[in-house]
Amino acid sequence: MLHDAHGFWIAEAGSPEVLPALDGDHTADVVVVGGGYTGLWTAWHVLAAEPDANVIVLESARCGHGPSGRNGGFVNGIDVSLPLLSDELGEAAAQAWVAAARETVDAVGAWCEAEGVDAWYRKGGELIVSTAAAQDGGVGTDAIDGSSVLAQSAQQARARCDSPVFRTGVFMPAAATVHPARLAFGLRERLLARGARIYEGSRVTGMRPVPEGISVRTSGGGQVRARTAVLAVCAASGTLPPLRNRLTVSSSHIVCTEPVPDVIEQLGWHGGEAITDARALLHYMRTTRDGRIVFGWAGGRMAAGARPRGRMDVDHKVIAQVRADLLRFFPMLAGRRMAHAWGGPIDVSPTHRPAIVGLPSLPAWAAFGYTGNGVGPSHLFGRTLAALALDRRDPVTRLAFVDPPRRRVPPEPLRIAGAALIRRALARKEAVEETGADADPLTAGLASLPRRLGLHIVR
Repeated sequence: MLHDAHGFWIAEAGSPEVLPALDGDHTADVVVVGGGYTGLWTAWHVLAAEPDANVIVLESARCGHGPSGRNGGFVNGIDVSLPLLSDELGEAAAQAWVAAARETVDAVGAWCEAEGVDAWYRKGGELIVSTAAAQDGGVGTDAIDGSSVLAQSAQQARARCDSPVFRTGVFMPAAATVHPARLAFGLRERLLARGARIYEGSRVTGMRPVPEGISVRTSGGGQVRARTAVLAVCAASGTLPPLRNRLTVSSSHIVCTEPVPDVIEQLGWHGGEAITDARALLHYMRTTRDGRIVFGWAGGRMAAGARPRGRMDVDHKVIAQVRADLLRFFPMLAGRRMAHAWGGPIDVSPTHRPAIVGLPSLPAWAAFGYTGNGVGPSHLFGRTLAALALDRRDPVTRLAFVDPPRRRVPPEPLRIAGAALIRRALARKEAVEETGADADPLTAGLASLPRRLGLHIVR
């Protein structure tokens, strides 16, 4: 098994040629910091709205080599969140956000088709399934409406994928899967063809206001002066002083099997469904076009100070647990080879929902807090950030994720100590529940703290 920081997707897609770093002084209408999905979609939508716009993208490493090229490839809507959003935001605001997210699932597929990007897009829906009695009646059951969220009996769930641990659940038709690296690299290529200037190996070291807008400097001594800036740096957002107490950083880790078409046939997993269990520290799984099973767990370590520094990409202890969990879900994989393992950081917001915020004293907007569910939302946020950068007040700029009420996480060292303690308790509780037993009172009490405080850990 190849266990590295890049994983199967990037290896399969093949990294494109490295682009040069920023050098010297440049001007732009919009400068985008971050070459992942959010930054690249922002640049795309700016040019779609104003084809003659001067757009520069600055990426500290390689475009698509961070979370955008290493995730599970789930393009989700948020239909299961409608009841909670309605309670918090009101019915109209909640419906608008859910509808926009649902449209985004199709928009990603339409873009791939129109641009000729073979990102393995497949709209197979999403199944959230209980794997323990304690999970029954959990995630999504309050959103069942018979159309966007469908109830699933154990028989119906196992008809989609015949895992012995699957119980009842819910199914959302508005979801798809993609090959995340192929999507990221294809978007980068199409942006270059449209005239965007993309610089890799260009870590931003400073930003300051200037008469014409904002000056952004890079580690190589380059400078971009632009009317406005967009910051799309995911987990690294926590290193920015204005956002330091707006998110925590955890990690998620994945294993990918060798091609196992016989096992997929045995499971009857023919619909291409994206599947998660109903845990808080969820397991997520899918198949690939070439007959592999990709299986991940959002139960990795926390990062102190929201600075992963590469420590969350390769974690042998967590991968050992992921492999064991994979065999519990699919025991027929015993003896089959695991081809790849990898991981990476997740920027976790206290509400579990991403946000776009304006930065004080700068003509700049930042997006953060995807909490492991960024493939679909990054397209919607890219549309929104583009409109904001162009000073257009489109309907997407009025959605509830733009400048939401501020929710803070505790400062360090309480943040890392408390979050790590609670995550360990959650992992213990959910593992015990999967055996049919109840967690001890101390573990259960610690695991319930986020819910009682109105916070979310991962899901």
